[in-house]
Amino acid sequence: MRKTLVGQEMELTIDALGFEGIAVGRIDSHVHFVKGALPGERVRARIVGKKKKHVIAETIEVLEVSPQRSVPPCEHFGVCGGCSWQHLAYEHQVQWKRQHVVDSFERLARIPVDTIDQTLASPTPLGYRNKMEFSFAGSAWLTRQEIDTGNEYIRDFALGLHVPGRFDKVRNIERCLLQSDMAGVVLAHTHACRRANLVPAYHQRAHEGFLRHLVIRTSAATGQVMTMLITTTPNTDAELKFVEQWLEVFNSLPAESTCIHAINDTWSPVAIGEIHTCMGPGHIEEVSDGIRYRISPFSFFQTNTVQLPNLVDKAMQGAGITADSVVWDLYCGTGTLTLPAARRAKHVIGAELVESSIADARANADRNGIANVEFHVVDLHHQAALEQLRTFSAPDVVIVDPPRNGMHEQVVKHLLAVGAPRTVYVSCNPATLARDCAILHEVYDVRLVTPVDMFPQTYHVEAVAVLERRA
Repeated sequence: MRKTLVGQEMELTIDALGFEGIAVGRIDSHVHFVKGALPGERVRARIVGKKKKHVIAETIEVLEVSPQRSVPPCEHFGVCGGCSWQHLAYEHQVQWKRQHVVDSFERLARIPVDTIDQTLASPTPLGYRNKMEFSFAGSAWLTRQEIDTGNEYIRDFALGLHVPGRFDKVRNIERCLLQSDMAGVVLAHTHACRRANLVPAYHQRAHEGFLRHLVIRTSAATGQVMTMLITTTPNTDAELKFVEQWLEVFNSLPAESTCIHAINDTWSPVAIGEIHTCMGPGHIEEVSDGIRYRISPFSFFQTNTVQLPNLVDKAMQGAGITADSVVWDLYCGTGTLTLPAARRAKHVIGAELVESSIADARANADRNGIANVEFHVVDLHHQAALEQLRTFSAPDVVIVDPPRNGMHEQVVKHLLAVGAPRTVYVSCNPATLARDCAILHEVYDVRLVTPVDMFPQTYHVEAVAVLERRA
């Protein structure tokens, strides 16, 4: 690669969008990752870093505009980490998401796939998230343009979303277009409480401060809101007053909503804590695929409620469950795939690490009158899990829906040993999906992969892969 210097400017044409949504261009066959550009554009860019195999740059000026470009509706786009593709027209977002799935199987797994469907687009490209996790920070992120204006900005406090790649920097936002209107009410109220009570935000580097996270969950079916303020232990009158005033938002929420104050005095940056105050039932209810779900504060539930039935439908179609089927659902969460499967099967077994999710799953089965299902708390990434899995009835169908890092190697190997006739793999990361399918290819053929857009305005894509055991 020719000599490149940070700060150097160049012109180049963008060819594609690569993994994690980054624009890719080449100069003399050398790869450049260019933030802010789109395929088909000619841009002027500045080098901001260099790796062994590629150069990292940011767009300064778009010289030739791509027909795929659209005007971002949010003023924070490009700075806030909540969205990465608002500048890309939605019909092109779903096309590139399918391409990322194709690329994962062709370049990473290098195994054949019978069919990769077109991406199932989300019915609502904005306002679709039923859960938002906002962070407090003692250092607000300002853009270069804001700094250059010379205007006064609050720099020692922020409530919003993290800047991409920075765990300690947060973009202060008053409104997010991905959330519901009621979630916006809670966010605005929290900002108002901080203006009235100048309590400190938690510093991730110094591990000191008070305000840590604001979590807001909403139900599309019932209108309920569950919001949670996570802080360290209040030690001053101002901190106690902040919590007292914040809890007053409960009076503005729909019936059967919940307000929670939780405390986290650990160094963990995860938005969890020990519940100190709970106003309301302590959970919300959602309805999907005709099944009513209870969702507790720390339980996982798919964030796009409107799109969820389409994801479930694809998984159930792929599973081919009959009235005689025994089904395993690994990484089952609160039962969003387990319970629809149980309505079709003879018996279903769900396994999940998070105890609160299993408690919700059992409650969800009871409230929906589904008796042919059992749930187990299992750490599938621990060696002891294999002994527990061996006690389960042999499956005809296995459904897996692991976190972004995919299945643990021991789980993949165990599935090879079990050899269920059909496996349905639901994934939010095409790279780890392809990696695991490549291992399973020892025994299975990948018949169908369907990308499902659960996360509009971002490069993330869910996918449902259907694998059949070779005869």
